[in-house]
Formats: sequence, C-alpha cells, structure tokens
Amino acid sequence: MRHFARKLGEDEDFWGTVGLLHDIDYQQYPEEHLDHTRAMLEKAGFGEDFIRAVLSHGWQLCSDVEPVSRMEKVLYAVDELTGFIAACAYVRPSRSVLDMEVRSVKKKWGSVNFAAGVRRDVIEKGAAMLGMPLDELIAETILALRAAAPEIGLKGTL
Repeated sequence: MRHFARKLGEDEDFWGTVGLLHDIDYQQYPEEHLDHTRAMLEKAGFGEDFIRAVLSHGWQLCSDVEPVSRMEKVLYAVDELTGFIAACAYVRPSRSVLDMEVRSVKKKWGSVNFAAGVRRDVIEKGAAMLGMPLDELIAETILALRAAAPEIGLKGTL
C-alpha cells in the first residue's frame, strides 16, 4: 500500500497502516472476517475513513462496503493479487519476487488449479475500478513486493 500511496502522491503512512491492519480480525475470527473489525478499530481509536477502507477490501466477499476512494480500490485490488504473486514466487526456482516479471504471473493466471483460492475476478474487478490495465496492476504490485521481499519471505535464494 505504501508503494501505491507514493506512486499516487498520497499519505504513505496512512495507506501503509491500512494495509498492515486490513486483516486485523482474521486470525481470531477467520470464519467471521470483518465482522469484528469495526469494534476493534474503534476501540483502538481509528477514524471512520480508516475503518471504511479496511471494511471495503472484503466487498462482495464478506462485506457490503463498496470501495469508493482510490485507497479503498487499491486495497480491494491488491489484497488477492499479493497472495497470487506470492504463490507464483514460491514455485519459481529462485522462490523470489526479485526476478519475477509480469509474464511469469500471467502464465499462471489462466491455470484454475494454481492458487485456486485466489479470486481472480476480484483482482480484475479491482483493476477495472482503478482504470488500470491488469498487467500494470500486476507490475506495480510486483514492485511493491520487491521493496519488502526480505521482510515478507519473498526474497528467496536471491
């Protein structure tokens, strides 16, 4: 999220914190994802714009909050995409995003059995909401993951 905030001239800290906390209730309530989020974030003192952004990432999956702002649309689009790109990295010889290209991700895109739990339709809808070609969204997300690769386990053998 910080990468996209920087690219779009937005508040990196705010976007980064939203990205960091967007699944705040998932570990504790995986079957009730986002049902407890509002209360948790309100208790922690977060404002409505923050809470709304977090809730919107589950639109039509586990939330009825539609992404409207640019930040909400980015989070909605990249939430599933980061998981898909990570899965692509894990099957590469390098096990890394550092040498990954868009075509590597697109090769796996059409294979319904690969990362079967990833909702490709959500990613495509998110890209459309942003007015961004899917290939560009994938490229920018790869760049974002490269910056954090060592911390998130995607550096691999490189």
